[in-house]
Order: sequence, then structure tokens, then C-alpha cells
Amino acid sequence: MFRERWNQWLDNLGLRVSSLDALPQLAMLAIPVGLLSGGVIILFRLLVESTQGLLLNGSDIENYETLAPLWRLLLPLAGGLLIGLIWQTLKKKSREVGILHVMERLNYHQGQLPVRNALAQFVGAGLSIISGHSVGREGPSVHLGATSGSQLGRWLHLPNNSKRTLVACGIAAAIAASFNTPLAGVIFAMEVVMMEYSLVSFAPVILAAVTATTLSRAVYGSMPAFLVPNTQFGSLLELPYVVLMGLVIGILAALFIFLLQRFTGLVTSWPVWSRCTLAGLSVGLIAMVVPEVMGIGYDTVNQALLGNLGLLMLASIALTKLIATAAGLGLGLPGGLIGPTLVIGAAAGGAMGIIADDWLPGDIATPAFYAMIGMGTMMGATLQAPLAALTAMLELTANPNIILPGMLALITGGLVSRELFGKESVYIELMQTRGLDYRHNPLAQALRRIGVASVMERRLEILPPEVDRETAAAALANEPVWILVTVNNKPVSLMPAADLALYLQGADSGEPIDLLEIPADRHEIQPIDFQATLREALSLLKNTDTEALYVIRRTIPGIDRVYGILTRKKIERSYSID
Repeated sequence: MFRERWNQWLDNLGLRVSSLDALPQLAMLAIPVGLLSGGVIILFRLLVESTQGLLLNGSDIENYETLAPLWRLLLPLAGGLLIGLIWQTLKKKSREVGILHVMERLNYHQGQLPVRNALAQFVGAGLSIISGHSVGREGPSVHLGATSGSQLGRWLHLPNNSKRTLVACGIAAAIAASFNTPLAGVIFAMEVVMMEYSLVSFAPVILAAVTATTLSRAVYGSMPAFLVPNTQFGSLLELPYVVLMGLVIGILAALFIFLLQRFTGLVTSWPVWSRCTLAGLSVGLIAMVVPEVMGIGYDTVNQALLGNLGLLMLASIALTKLIATAAGLGLGLPGGLIGPTLVIGAAAGGAMGIIADDWLPGDIATPAFYAMIGMGTMMGATLQAPLAALTAMLELTANPNIILPGMLALITGGLVSRELFGKESVYIELMQTRGLDYRHNPLAQALRRIGVASVMERRLEILPPEVDRETAAAALANEPVWILVTVNNKPVSLMPAADLALYLQGADSGEPIDLLEIPADRHEIQPIDFQATLREALSLLKNTDTEALYVIRRTIPGIDRVYGILTRKKIERSYSID
């Protein structure tokens, strides 16, 4: 009895959330996604940061600069070797992790994110950060949060269109919990990963981000990520220099994407363990000279914002951090790239701030102010996501004075990287390097947002090939639109109920009716899962050259239940094609 009621509840929930106006149901589901995603991110942070504290003798968890030069070489080298050996034991599909993996699964696998990849991400990224590699935690956070939303949708047997929304909820919740930036989490999920904006998606995503942020603040408090002095823009006469800074950082962003692509295609024939070891060696050799490249680098950002680093040091950090991150991630280390881009941008911006302070006349903003602007500009130009970068910059620093110059620098940097050097978002570029295409045109987005269950025609009758007049009349009494003909419980043909009704008007009452022989407009049919989206349905119709689909769901092992009929005309009406 309980199982039947549970299945009925799941059926009703699936029907509700398959439509475009399922806002209350998706908002209800956003809260557990936020709790689940936030909890996973907190666990990840606690594991990584507590281990770093033990490794660095309880000092600042990112203070790798205190290690002796030999240890700065050996630690990332050993970490790369260990990660490589672990990665070598995994199947190739299980080694796919990070934001690229999430985007690929959204585009090619309807948001189905396997748990095994998330576990590999949790362990691999943790080892990368702990061993001092130049990687961030936001990529792993996005992957873990997205998997949390995907798995909840899978457990509830939700349609794929709503599962995509839960994945977006998980992404926003993960970013919010990781960086204490709820608004940036929402914008990042919609602008960078999902690449779409809709009210039905926004409301649940916001609710998930708020839930995760509340959970995170209960553990870590509500302080912003960086210790920022109270600085502001000196004069509007500085705006041309801000444009120049945007130009320089845009060039750095394009260089970073170029190097990342190059390293990604380098030594691809080598075993995984050797590539990861080479990545560790590269980071270690750089760290012997510039130790600030080790770890995520938020301690370095704080030093730049406090004005404690000189021009030569800032320039060195910007360049070496860029190379170390591109080499490590390109050669296969699991980790994120957004954190390092913040460090690169802060160092480059701080360096240009020092130059401005020395050479520009009049009342000039402090180098720390330029470091703040550079931080967001590098992130925005690399991701081609100005709104997400501006929001993150504002929430991470809690300084509203950066909005005006930040917007100018962001747009300049993004245009330089995209128009001057032809670089799209780093994730789009890397997907194309792997031979993948992230399609996000408006029609594809519209089709992804609607489940087949909300569009299918549910008025149908299922009949065997031969029926008597009484059986046919009883079926027509229910006013169906379609008659689905089955042989041994397998659908073989589809016909309009009106054709059967017309035949009954002139048929002999004593003769059996062969539904496969009587005059009717019969259609070839293919099955499609109840969880599918309209994009999947349209693709199936095109690839199989069939005329109609019957929507099924497995309620009992080995037995499929038919829920409705979907035709091309029905799909076209759902998004109003003229």
C-alpha cells in the first residue's frame, strides 16, 4: 500500500514539475538541495582546511610560503604523483570532473551526474589543494553541488527538465556556501553554467543559495572572504587608466585561456600518472622561486588588498600564478580555476595601482582599490561573465565603491579577450578543445525547460489488434484522442480515435475489427521516457523518422506503463512555432 501511494505521489510530482509553471514545487525542492549541497561543501572545506592546518603546523592554512624551498618542490610533486596513481586506477569516464563535466552532462546527458565522479572530485580536488597546487575550490564545489541536485532529482524520479533546475540550485548553493556569496552563486549558476534566465529557474535557485548560505554562516560566520581597507575611487580622471588596466588584464585572460588549451592538448598520449606528476613538478619548480603560487592564494589576495606587496612581487605573482595554474589544470590535476584568476587579477591590478600612484598626477585611488577591480576583471574576462564577476567582486569585498570603475574594467577586459583574441568563455573554449559543443540557443533552452509529461496527450485507449464492436464502443465512450494498438503488451501502431469511430458507423455488428487493417491514419511510433524533455523528444522524432512517441515509465520491474502520446505538432504548439 505504501509503495503504491509513494509511486502515485511521484507520478503526480513528475507531472507538475514537467511544465513551465511548476514554480511552487521547484521552490519546495530547492530547500533540500540547498541543505544537501551546502552540507557537502562544508564537509569538503572542513576536510581540506583541517588537513592544511596540520600540514602547516596550525598557522595560516594557505601560508605555504613558510615551507622550505625543498618542501615547496616535494609537496606538489608528491601530491601530483598520488593523484595520478589514484586517477590511473579509475575508468576514464570516472576521471571526468569539474565544471566542464557538469556542462557536458547538462548538454549531452540531461543533467545526469554520477556519484562516482563526484567522489573522485571530492578526493582528487582535496589532495590537489592540500598539496599546494595552484588550483581553486570553486570548480569542485560546483561539481559537488550539481551532483547533489541531480541525485535528489534522480531519487524522486523527476523529469529531466526539472532535474536541470535542481542542478542549477545545487551549483548556486555550492558557490554560496563556499564563498559566502549567495547572489554571486545565483548569477554564476545562471550566467556561466546554465546560460539562461527564467523566472521559474531563478526563484528556486535563489532559495537554494539562501539555504546554503545560512548553513555556511552557521559554521563559518558572515565575514566577507577578504580583509578590505576602506578605499574608493580617487577621481573620474582615472577612468581612462581603468580602461588601460582592463586592456592589460584582458590580454592576461586571453593568454591564460591559450596556455590552458595548449597544456590540455600536451602529452595526451602519456599515462595519467605521468601527466599529473609532471604538473606537480611544474608547480613545485615555480614555487621554489615564487612560493605565493601555491594553494588557492587568497592569503596573497589579502596581502595585495592591504598594500603589503611591491610592484615586482605583484607582477611576478600574476605571471607565475597564470603559468602554474594553466600547467596544473591543463595536465590533468582536479581543481578549479576561478580562485586562481582572482589572485592573478588582484596581483595585476595591484601592480597597475602602484604604477598609477607613482606616475599619475592628482588624487589617485590606492593600489588596493585597483587590486579589487583587477580581481573581478580577470574573472569576468576569463569566464565572459561580467555580471557574475561584478557580483562576486562586490560580495567578496563588501565595498560598493568598486561598482562604477569595476563595470568599465570588466567590459573592457571581456571585449579585449573576446574580440581582439577571439576567446569565448574558458569553459566553452575547453569543451571545443575536447571536440564538444555547448549548444545554448534560445530554442534549445526552451525545449530543455519543458518535460514531455506536461505536453503529452493523456486521452488514449490501449487495445489489442482485434476487438469486437462492444469493446471498441466502450473504449470510445471514454472520449480518447488516440488508440494505441499493442501486441503482447508492446505498442506497435497508433491511430486517431476518430478513425475508429468513423469505421464503426458502417461496420457489421457481428464482425471482429482488425485495428491494423481498417482504414485509418496510422502512425509509426517510438517509446520515450516520462522524464525526457521536449528537446530529447524532438531529437528522437528526427533521428528515427517516426511520427509519434508514446510516453512510458517503469513502475514495476519489467513492466512499462504508458502515460500519453506526443506528436511533432504537439511539440511545436508548446513553443509557438508559426
